[in-house]
Amino acid sequence: MKVAFSWLKDYVDIDVSAEKLAEKLFSCGFEVEELSYLGSKINRVVVGEVKALTPHPDSDHMQICVVDCGEEYGREIQIVTGAPNVYVGMKTPCALDNSTVVESDPRMLEKNPDGVKKIKKGKLRGVESFGMLCSGEELGINDDYYPGAELNGLLDLKKDVPVGEDIKKIVGLDDWIFDISITANRPDCQCVLGIAREVAAVLKKPLKEPNYAYVESNTNALPVAVEVQAPDLCPRYVGHYVENIANVETPAWMRKRLALSGLRSISPVVDVTNFVLLEMGQPMHAFDADELAGRKIVVRRATAGEKIVTLDEKEFTLTTENLVICDGEKPVALAGIMGGLNSEIKPTTKNVFFESAKFARDNVRKTSRALGQSSDSSFRFEKGVDAYTNAYGMARALSLMQEMGCGTVTNVKQDVCALSLAPRTMTASIQKINGLLGISVPNEEILGILTRLNFKPQIQGDQLTVEIPGYRDDVDGYPDLAEEIIRMYGYEHITPTFLEKASVTGGGLTDTQKRELHLKNVLCGQGYLEAYNYSFYSVKDFDLMKLPTDATERNAVKILNPISEELGVMRTFLAPSMLMNAVRNIRRGNDVGREFEVANVYFPNEIPVATQPIERKRLVLGVWGGKNDFFDLKGTVEKIAEIFHVNFGYERAEKPYLHPGVSANVMLGKESVGVIGELDPAIALSLGLDKKVYLGELDLSALESEMDDRIRYTNLPKFPAIDRDLALIVDEKLTCADVEEVLLHSCKYVTKVKLFDVYRGGQVPAGKKSMAFNLTFTPDATAEKAFTTETLDGFVKKILNNLKFKLGVELR
Repeated sequence: MKVAFSWLKDYVDIDVSAEKLAEKLFSCGFEVEELSYLGSKINRVVVGEVKALTPHPDSDHMQICVVDCGEEYGREIQIVTGAPNVYVGMKTPCALDNSTVVESDPRMLEKNPDGVKKIKKGKLRGVESFGMLCSGEELGINDDYYPGAELNGLLDLKKDVPVGEDIKKIVGLDDWIFDISITANRPDCQCVLGIAREVAAVLKKPLKEPNYAYVESNTNALPVAVEVQAPDLCPRYVGHYVENIANVETPAWMRKRLALSGLRSISPVVDVTNFVLLEMGQPMHAFDADELAGRKIVVRRATAGEKIVTLDEKEFTLTTENLVICDGEKPVALAGIMGGLNSEIKPTTKNVFFESAKFARDNVRKTSRALGQSSDSSFRFEKGVDAYTNAYGMARALSLMQEMGCGTVTNVKQDVCALSLAPRTMTASIQKINGLLGISVPNEEILGILTRLNFKPQIQGDQLTVEIPGYRDDVDGYPDLAEEIIRMYGYEHITPTFLEKASVTGGGLTDTQKRELHLKNVLCGQGYLEAYNYSFYSVKDFDLMKLPTDATERNAVKILNPISEELGVMRTFLAPSMLMNAVRNIRRGNDVGREFEVANVYFPNEIPVATQPIERKRLVLGVWGGKNDFFDLKGTVEKIAEIFHVNFGYERAEKPYLHPGVSANVMLGKESVGVIGELDPAIALSLGLDKKVYLGELDLSALESEMDDRIRYTNLPKFPAIDRDLALIVDEKLTCADVEEVLLHSCKYVTKVKLFDVYRGGQVPAGKKSMAFNLTFTPDATAEKAFTTETLDGFVKKILNNLKFKLGVELR
């Protein structure tokens, strides 16, 4: 929201600088994103009066001027000019030696990218010139700033301006523009008057309201009927008929105010509607009343396929979701967005019907987005326009029309309202307000602040009663009143305190966070990239993963207002998210990859959900393409076990989304804490994948108590470790993990077991397989001698006996 400093001064006697006012606005919740000085490019340019003219000896169009710029700058300054409209006695802007003006030549902007042109003394065809006489273009202004600024030639100033005066003060460039960030809850401040209210309150100055007074005249004109068929989208519609429109010139003060806001003057009627929009925040529209068929206004939803051509000559095909303003036959405006070309104000317009309404912000926003059509009005309606301002905006417009003498305000008017306009009152406990703020604000301060903010406060004991201003739809409870009080009282009064159960800590990460970070670093060292996914996915993902109807994972927390159907339930396991990551990467040419994600899964205590769901931390792994296979995934899990001193076992898994022959449960003792495996080929086929995908998921919450990443120190043995290989005949149904567990626990000196071969063939009985293991025997650190062959043979014999007894395994 851009506001001119000079415009704010129309409503408040501001006695601080623009910079100081910006600080005060920030202190009460309005951030000034930029404060810019209008005349920043103009320096040492003053009013000069041409005292004498002499033709240039070597030019038929240049003249040598003697210019009076006052006592401070010089009474007889010689300046050469080629302007055709210069004359003796002319008062015009004079850029002195070492001055700056606006660079008006587009070809020079590359040389002067800041848009500033420096003026220095020099010679023009042999004649010295100590400055330059300026046009409006060199000052960066147009006719709305100063009359005649757009003429081809020097800017001819009024005769009563004093010579030597800084030109910025004369043409309105001695001003500041505040670019203020308005939060979404304060649409009432999307206008100059709204900011002026805040300025008056923070400076403790009275607010000078605009003039709303006007006199209605009787007329013989027929009434204009207003029918609102969609009160849910248009809860208030105010209309007023003005006749005998005179095409007078818009006053200079209004043109300047519009120019400061970036708008050009068009015509008196249009200028008034634009001015009220900027000043009051009330979008208005003026219809050519003689073009309204049936002298009627109907506010309704458009019919499907209905068409309208807007003021910018664009044609739109409408739907029943669009709100239109119609006459007795056809649409004449897109409600809240733009008027129709068929009822625009023309130079020949004699009678107008002004509209000031409240339209539903969501409908205006949807229509604007759907049609790709926006305007200053739609921007305001999307933020929110209150019903209170409708009548005041209309009164201000009619007052201006009468003040400018450009029309007769009649007694033909309409006000259709489906809302209660009675003032809202609210009571609150001062003790609760102070409790929320954490300080005690004196009652006198509370009364003063809320009075300046137009809340009409009263205090009786602990009870505060206020009448909420009609333009403050955002105030709805005592916390809002607390906010109003503290932002004016000053946030610097708040004493920082700890929360009730807070305590001072040395900062840093918790042990759990440190372990999680260590885990992530380990995985990055294994070639994985970390992924972040939404905490929810689609119910369809359960079907994709072939989960049975009674699967625990299907018992998910449903989102009441999901972003989309694809994000409708909280995650109960992470594998679907990782699978989709792999699918997206493969489809986009990233054929080889490794990813991991550490995130929570959510399980409801009951359905429907009435309490906070149970959250458990999970780790999901995904590898695909290249030489990646099941054993790479298993190797990652074993690396985690090694780093965090956890002993994992593996059992054949039966997960519906994993390959039945290439998957395993990760066991911690007798408890399953995860699963790894290849994606079921049927799922891969349904997704059109030409690369194998391997997925793994570990329950970190179950592992947390077992994980220990502290560095452990043990003495090195005095004697070397010795390896022995064993080829065993094993039942087909036994897994590697079954055999490894017995091998590791049959002899305390076995420190490592590695499977290096599996064979099925003619020399192996049916229903059996040959598994070859490498065993590493490591002496204790306290051992006094190395293992002998006899000792190792004894170890192997004991191991074979245990294998025979427990698993029926024999040496091959």
